[in-house]
Amino acid sequence: MIRVERVTKLYGAHAAVRDLDFSIAEGECVGFLGLNGAGKTTTLRILSCLVAPTSGSVKIRDIDAETSPHEIRKLIGFLPDTPPLYEEMRVGEYLKFAGRLRQMSAGAVRDRIPHVARTCGLEDVLDAPISSLSHGYKQRVGIAQAVIHEPALLILDEPIQGLDPVQIVEMRTMIRALRGQHTILLSSHILSEIAQTCDRILMLHEGRIAAQGTESELSGRFGESFQIRLEAAGSAEKVRAALASIEGLDIIEVRESADGCAATLRSVEDVRARLSQAVVGAGIGLLGLRAERSGLESIFLSLSRGHGGGAEPVGLDPVAPEATVKTAPLNFSGQSEETDADAHAFRQPRSSAPPSVAPAPEKEAEARHESDEGDVAGDDAIKH
Repeated sequence: MIRVERVTKLYGAHAAVRDLDFSIAEGECVGFLGLNGAGKTTTLRILSCLVAPTSGSVKIRDIDAETSPHEIRKLIGFLPDTPPLYEEMRVGEYLKFAGRLRQMSAGAVRDRIPHVARTCGLEDVLDAPISSLSHGYKQRVGIAQAVIHEPALLILDEPIQGLDPVQIVEMRTMIRALRGQHTILLSSHILSEIAQTCDRILMLHEGRIAAQGTESELSGRFGESFQIRLEAAGSAEKVRAALASIEGLDIIEVRESADGCAATLRSVEDVRARLSQAVVGAGIGLLGLRAERSGLESIFLSLSRGHGGGAEPVGLDPVAPEATVKTAPLNFSGQSEETDADAHAFRQPRSSAPPSVAPAPEKEAEARHESDEGDVAGDDAIKH
């Protein structure tokens, strides 16, 4: 469904993303994982045609983003990191407004709202002012406006940002309910949410894709390991000596404790049986032994550590000289080219309006108060 080839986005001399290459199949749920500033939001904004890449190619359902950005926007539902809400409106009124801006007929919007409200858990607050809702419910309304027109592609930028643990679980359940109905792209820096929600993961680091695949594929590629916690009734020196004979064991830390010592160890295989034999065989009392299989977190940390100061992420070739990158923006999103004042715009708060939920001020009042059926004036007001 999505094909991205050699996409770079420059802000002045700074590359927010560089040489992105990936494809996403119809119906997939794909997570963009990375530290803050890794390029997640820039990538999603390029895919939603809110930002034009400096160079490279983006195609969605074989539609070229350079030549037909408005056609792509019709396929997209977008929730930015700040939901695009009019807080003085009631929830149901706002969803009707969002649907009509998407050029849905009044009857289609009326029929669609109950389904969207049920899916997003908004049935009990349709008549409530948006300003009265909690942050979690505002996020739900944000997702509801993104799916009201049944888009083929749903883009969610940090959908669990600012939610409490209960709300995170509810949001995860909601996103799972949307799978199968849409191709879903979501970004997060929270590892557990990406692992539990998505079919596939794209890890971004310093504007590049450091790795991509399922969690099991990444584990196979970068090597699975075990982190082992050992507690023993002996000195740290004696425990170190006992463990030194075990091949393939990485002794991360051995420290004194109230009962003797505690050790943190790592191995590519589960060596607890050999550990217990070595410790007991050395005449040291074994108080505790626990192994944890490393997964997405350890892979992510290994890709993120040690790549500061311009070093390349694992598995990537060195960057081509700056002269090989086109510097003239493609300018296909209706935006003017960046000036020097815009060089670091990606660090600043962004406009929260999604691609087609951003009406001109003079049209907004007309769209909000149009009648349900056959209101020609209202229809004209919302068409661009």
